Amino acid sequence: MEEPSRATPRDLFQLALAWWEAGERFDIGRMATALGVSRATVFRWAGTRELLYGEVLSSRFDAALATARGQAKGEGPVYVADVTQRLIRLIVEDAPLRRFIQQDSEYAMRVLMSKSSRVEARCAASIVAALEEGVRERHIRPALTLDALAHAIVRVGNFFLYRDALTGDPVDVGSAITAIRILVTAEAGDARWNGR
Repeated sequence: MEEPSRATPRDLFQLALAWWEAGERFDIGRMATALGVSRATVFRWAGTRELLYGEVLSSRFDAALATARGQAKGEGPVYVADVTQRLIRLIVEDAPLRRFIQQDSEYAMRVLMSKSSRVEARCAASIVAALEEGVRERHIRPALTLDALAHAIVRVGNFFLYRDALTGDPVDVGSAITAIRILVTAEAGDARWNGR
């Protein structure tokens, strides 16, 4: 029987963050041993190894977005473009993320892009929250719904930022920034979008 432990789900998340930074692959058995709990407890807390990676990736995306928003300058589309550029550079320069993709690109893409991991959905939700502020302050008037726009931004970003894993082509930061700027600056009411 498992001995009582003072470890909590928060401790598991902190351990996962530490392993992520160190480039350690998540191993539920080793994590359970490190925390002094059973594998069943770790699975109950985390769900699966993929979901645990998803939690770490989502939290790091939220932190990067907050940093980009805090450092960006300007207002309206200029501000959104600056946030986008800073966010993308933070993602590209994230050494643990690049290492994760290089270790096993197929698994990494599954964690980053599959419906089951929820990383895309959580990143899109964070982007929606950021866009809502721009709409509320009347700095942007997107042609798409915020949900559709956020998901398009995530997908476009994924394509250009993870091209090396997806197609073997080099990462293309410039095209990612340009494409996302086009998406965000396309305004509702613009005659070019009539009849869509």
